[in-house]
Amino acid sequence: MLSFILIFIASLFFVGIIGRTKSILSGRKGPGILQPVYDYLRLFGKGSVYSKLTTPIFRVAPVIYFSSMLFAAFLVPFGNSKGLLSFEGDFIVFTCLLATGKFFTILMAMDTGSSFEGMGASREALFSMLVEPAFFILIGSFALLTGCTSFYDIYSAFHFSGPVSYALAGLAGYVLLLIVAIENSRLPVDDPKTHLELTMVHEVMILDNSGFDLGLIMYAGSLKFAVYGALIANFFMEPSWGYYGAVPIFFAVQLLSAIIIGCMESFSARFRMNHNAQFIFTLTSVSLLIFFGVLLMN
Repeated sequence: MLSFILIFIASLFFVGIIGRTKSILSGRKGPGILQPVYDYLRLFGKGSVYSKLTTPIFRVAPVIYFSSMLFAAFLVPFGNSKGLLSFEGDFIVFTCLLATGKFFTILMAMDTGSSFEGMGASREALFSMLVEPAFFILIGSFALLTGCTSFYDIYSAFHFSGPVSYALAGLAGYVLLLIVAIENSRLPVDDPKTHLELTMVHEVMILDNSGFDLGLIMYAGSLKFAVYGALIANFFMEPSWGYYGAVPIFFAVQLLSAIIIGCMESFSARFRMNHNAQFIFTLTSVSLLIFFGVLLMN
C-alpha cells in the first residue's frame, strides 16, 4: 500500500516538474508545478462529448487505459514493502497491463474514423512494439541475475557488490527513463506541444476526447511517469534501509528523473519520423549490454 501511495503523490508533481524545468531553462516564468493537477481537476468536472459515429469502444477505452495503468502501479514494490499485488511473473503481467491500455487507446483512436487519428495510432503502436524487447531483456536480465521472477524478489535480491552492479543499475535507470519518454510520446520521438497533425503521435490520437475522458487519459500519463520512476528508484534502495532512508531516495529519484526529461526536452529536437525506429532500437542494444553484464556477474 505504501508503494502505491508514494507513486500517487509523485504522479501529482512529475509532469509539473518537467514543465517547470523547461520554463527555467528557457528563461520563462512558466506555470506552477501543480498546474497539471489543476488541469486534471478541471477536466474531471466537465462532461464528455461523443460523436454519433463512434461505438461504445470510444467511451470505455479511457477507463480501461486508466485502469490498466492503475493496476500496473499495484505491482510495483517499494524497498522492503511489496506492492498491493505481488506474485511470480508479475513483471510479465505488468507489461501485459500496459499493452492492454495501449491497445484500447489505439482502438479508441481508430473508432473515430479519422485518418489523422489512425495515422497517430499506427505510429504509437510501432513505437510500443519496438520498445518492448528493451524492457523484457532488461527485467529478464535481472531475473536471471537474482533467480527471481517477481518485481519484489528481484529488487530484494539485487545488491550493489562492485562497479559492475553500479553500472547495471545506472544503465537500467537510463533505459527505463527513455522507455517512459517513448511510451508517453515525449521528445525526442514526439513533441507533446505540437499542433501539426501530420507530425503528431499521441496528441492526434486524443483529438476527439474531452472532459472526464480526457482527464483520465492525461492523468494516466502522469501515473505512468511515476510508476517507471518507482521502478528506477527501487534499483538504488538497499533492503536493509528503513523507511527513513528509502522514502527520500524514492522522491529524489523521481525529482531527478523529471528534471532529466525536462532537460532532454529543452536541449533536444524531435527526430525525423524515419529516425525514431533507429533510436528506439538503441535501447535494446543497451539492454543487451546489461544482459552481458549479468553474464559476467554470474
